[in-house]
Amino acid sequence: MTLPSHAEIVVIGGGIIGCSTAYHLARDHKADVVLLEQGRLTSGSTWHAAGLVGQLRSSASITRVLKYSVDLYKRLDAETGLATGWKMTGCLRLATNQDRWTEYRRLATTAKSFGMEMHLISPEEVKRMWPLMEVDDLVGASWLPTDGQASPSDITQSLAKGARMHGAKLFEEVRVTGFEMKDGRITAVKTNKGDIACEKVVNCAGQWARQVGAMAGINVPLQPVKHQYIITEKIAGLATDAPTIRDPDRRTYFKEEVGGLVMGGYEPNPQAWTTGDVPNDWEFRLFDDDFDHFEQHMVQAIERIPALGQVGVKQMINGPESFTPDGNFVLGLAPECQNMFVGAGFNAFGIASGGGAGWVLAQWVVDGEAPLDLWVVDIRRFSDLHRDRQWVCDRTLEAYGKHYTIGFPHEEYESGRPRIVSPLYERLKAHRAVFGSKLGWERPNWFAPEGMEAKDVYSMGRQNWFGPVGEEHAHVREAVGIFDQSSFAKYEMTGPDALKALDCICANDVNKPVGRLTYTQLLNTRGGIEADLTVARLADEKFYIVTGTGFRTHDLAWIRDHIGEELDATLTDVTEDFGTLSLMGPHARSVLSAVTDADVSNAAFPFGHAREITIAGHKVRALRVTYVGELGWELHVPIEATGEIFDALMAAGKPYGIRPVGYRALESLRLEKGYRAWGSDITPNDTPQEAGLGWAVKLRKNTDFLGRRALEELNGATPKKRFAGFTVNDPEIVLVGRETILRDGEPVGYLTSGGYGYTLGKPVGYGYVRNADGVSDEFLTSGEYELVVAMQRTPAKIHLEPLYDPTNAKVKA
Repeated sequence: MTLPSHAEIVVIGGGIIGCSTAYHLARDHKADVVLLEQGRLTSGSTWHAAGLVGQLRSSASITRVLKYSVDLYKRLDAETGLATGWKMTGCLRLATNQDRWTEYRRLATTAKSFGMEMHLISPEEVKRMWPLMEVDDLVGASWLPTDGQASPSDITQSLAKGARMHGAKLFEEVRVTGFEMKDGRITAVKTNKGDIACEKVVNCAGQWARQVGAMAGINVPLQPVKHQYIITEKIAGLATDAPTIRDPDRRTYFKEEVGGLVMGGYEPNPQAWTTGDVPNDWEFRLFDDDFDHFEQHMVQAIERIPALGQVGVKQMINGPESFTPDGNFVLGLAPECQNMFVGAGFNAFGIASGGGAGWVLAQWVVDGEAPLDLWVVDIRRFSDLHRDRQWVCDRTLEAYGKHYTIGFPHEEYESGRPRIVSPLYERLKAHRAVFGSKLGWERPNWFAPEGMEAKDVYSMGRQNWFGPVGEEHAHVREAVGIFDQSSFAKYEMTGPDALKALDCICANDVNKPVGRLTYTQLLNTRGGIEADLTVARLADEKFYIVTGTGFRTHDLAWIRDHIGEELDATLTDVTEDFGTLSLMGPHARSVLSAVTDADVSNAAFPFGHAREITIAGHKVRALRVTYVGELGWELHVPIEATGEIFDALMAAGKPYGIRPVGYRALESLRLEKGYRAWGSDITPNDTPQEAGLGWAVKLRKNTDFLGRRALEELNGATPKKRFAGFTVNDPEIVLVGRETILRDGEPVGYLTSGGYGYTLGKPVGYGYVRNADGVSDEFLTSGEYELVVAMQRTPAKIHLEPLYDPTNAKVKA
């Protein structure tokens, strides 16, 4: 076949992700699609994948994506006439210790929150379901009956046939060699068989996705890792419908295949392949068998299933799989190019994800925005840090090694640290800071008292920092604390049309006098919340935008992408130009007035205002705003002066007992005040009205802004979900999020975030209460509530107002 000279959309890569994306683009959107595969369909990592299909993840949206995959694999053969090899065998996850069992109890709660069936069963039940298994060391197991297994190559061929049936054109033996670019857009895909002009490109090139992206200046932070599994001869007594098994405490997995077993695992000492380019001729190649490295899995597997020791190995598969630095896959519109989308880096979950990932990615390509809250897999969660190939390799190997470890709450990665430090790093270490890491930045999570080791000790219950964080929390409520938030992402919008641009992008009214600050959301076309930030007007044509550390790439790209082409406005990232010191607490004004000649009284410097003041001889952007519910300022200081200004504040604050405070206390403080956190409490799935943030939307103004039309269509209707707070009286209960909310005994939602309110003396959580007939105040307040925490029900009290009021230190729990 001759390549067409033009296509609306070019998909690069004929593995399961590329074929699924092409199928959904053609079937759902009737798009003019061309798919290019450098070898044969299924080549790369698809053909040698193990084919286990699980569905439950900690994100509701990603769980929905995986559930869609299963639904698609069940029915695809009826559409195309090509079988997918789908078998709904169910999946057993084994637990050999109490921490793992607690993890499963929490996962079972999450499953019910997301509408999935998951059961916790005894070792005796496991033995009945899998007679060949040794169960003496088991505490129990989780059972997901709708999980299963499939044939990766068969699914891919069926998707490819379906794509062709709906009009897509698929070409094999066509290698992409580059792109023609103009004004940050791809205008044509260059190949060894000719060029194709196009409007959009979807990079589904698997382990080649990084180098394909690099041809267009795009960074796709992937690392190929050698992943091994064996296929055994037939095993007597093994049922053909035996459930798949994940045995994470022994780091292994199993599935039945033609009367034998597929067995592989995730070792703590994984082997990277290359930090350079993947050879083009690796479409159907494997590495040599490495039984020495695989022996650790073999020993563990035989102890679990002794029959494995008596049966021959038919084949060992040792192939590369694309993994990422955080174990989540990579989807979405690349920030460096206006029309290249990416679907890659599936961390050995490509088969489970393939159907659903193609579905959402196709919608994303057509609409230009994600159809769901897909932040955890969005390519814009990365930054320039992820261009460092060795750093990506080291962090990815750590993530691979954690694939089957227990997921302790608040656990931090350790590799590649410290990478980015604020000027206060050594000072805070001297105060016994225990650091966490966010997008490469070292940030103090908490401060260890003298006599206590300055490190996290992870557990499923209260962790070792619980007491010290409570003291930090109380100090901010009662005296004054200082937070190093220099990692905040910061941008400046300048130019004659800066206001006009922001007015179109921001949901709240930023058309305020110079010196005013606005808290606002940025919305998508569905009215969902794409970002949550502050905008300070420094001059008529200059605005200062501050957002969270982890959202730096995402928010910058979202704002930049939505500046009208006709507007004269420039957006600049100034993150490294400013350190940020947040001075918070009842005595914050006394400390600040001691280091500046500026009038910082409430009359001269009210809440929601921004002023330029001088501290220690340096000009400082002072923003009167708080995320902890106390009097306070964010002080944005010249980065080189951060240490000097910190020292001045510490000296001036000595009479008031000033001390540095960490992010864990910040979290507990904001929970008590009911401040929302983007990515958990508010997401692209949630509108401001649903989130209780309708007051921050300028619907009364005659200004068009992104998302306005969707909100107007919803305006006046009773929302089908509403954000609310919850407390429980048992102080020993640990809330981490995704606990099920029961109203009058019936599930109505789940917590989006949870923690402990030290001022209240009880656990605090937030989440959305749902009701198909609408959620009114009367509906919310008339029910009796419980939370399901690790499968245990506990009474809860609902709250529609902030739990803590700083004006009179009143506690409302």
